[in-house]
Amino acid sequence: MSELKIPTELFYTEDHEWIRKDSDGFAYIGVTDFAQNSLGDIVYVEVDEIEIGDTFSKEEVFGTIEAVKTVSDLIMPVSCEVVEINEELEDTPDKVNESPYGDGWILKVKIQDEKEFVDLLDSVSYANITG
Repeated sequence: MSELKIPTELFYTEDHEWIRKDSDGFAYIGVTDFAQNSLGDIVYVEVDEIEIGDTFSKEEVFGTIEAVKTVSDLIMPVSCEVVEINEELEDTPDKVNESPYGDGWILKVKIQDEKEFVDLLDSVSYANITG
């Protein structure tokens, strides 16, 4: 197994989601390299029920990610409003395996409360929980 990637500019949850904050109050959300590696070959990312403009509270389930052997909930790292959904994952869910921090992003959101980031993990803390 190759060494897992944990980019330093991202924030992480204990549920293995990442969030990349942009300077304009928006952010991208996806699952970590650890998560995609643990799940194995991803066959489906289910966010079908989400529409642009939907709002979520921190720690709310916003979808599921399905691999060959298991299904895992996707947990929202911060309170936000959905502004974009990565539609490419519908036809090519394996982008999450190939590029979890790039083309494999799941949602783009508008952050509702910047203070919630203090509860997230930095790269060092996340590396500590993934062993």
